[in-house]
Amino acid sequence: MPAIRAPRTTAVATVALIGNPNTGKTTLFNALTGLSQQVGNFPGVTVERKVGRMQLDGDRRVDLLDLPGTYSLAAHSPDEMIA
Repeated sequence: MPAIRAPRTTAVATVALIGNPNTGKTTLFNALTGLSQQVGNFPGVTVERKVGRMQLDGDRRVDLLDLPGTYSLAAHSPDEMIA
């Protein structure tokens, strides 16, 4: 009896890099996507979302989101609520 194979999917998964400022999120983003977004040894370098794609084996792809650093996921001020 021949082996049954599951069909390969070409769906794109999305992964967000979230964490404190200046902890290496953009460095990891650059390593995984092959892009070269600006990095620095001080908080606040990434100020807006960056999107990159990495290819896994076969047709599988992952969209990576590099987000600005945050100390909390809960907004505490009006300007944080807008962001």
